[in-house]
Amino acid sequence: MTGEHRIAASREDVWAALNDPEVLLACIPGCETLEQTADNRMIAEVVQKIGPVKARFKGEVELVNVVAPESYTIQGEGKGGVAGFARGAADVTLTEGDGETLLSYAVHAQVGGKLAQLGNRLINSTSKKLANRFFDNFSAHLNGPEEPADTDQSNAAI
Repeated sequence: MTGEHRIAASREDVWAALNDPEVLLACIPGCETLEQTADNRMIAEVVQKIGPVKARFKGEVELVNVVAPESYTIQGEGKGGVAGFARGAADVTLTEGDGETLLSYAVHAQVGGKLAQLGNRLINSTSKKLANRFFDNFSAHLNGPEEPADTDQSNAAI
């Protein structure tokens, strides 16, 4: 899975937020705990429902190939008991331009157990939804919630 998101913040601010356990805890869907255990290591507990399977994943992630504030690879594994496991890595790149930061990512993942029986289509669609929710939360954290569209129709011609 690959993707990119424009974030209305400087590359340095985006980098700092991507490396802040409190920000990540608030932005990762279903994340219940996230603790930094070393400079580039964190442990987490995340509850997710993928199709009919709901699981509590406990795992560890590590940041490698760090080139601050431009890029890194985040890799890790989570175990969800009878639901199975998920392991993988994401290459993350930040490019600054026009007062925004373009965050690009490429994810490589593997699942096993009951999760693997759900099929790629369901896993991929759920992964994309979770990624979009993360980036919505992340952008809102950096910029505040988006203003609702003007729905005042009182001046509209009838």
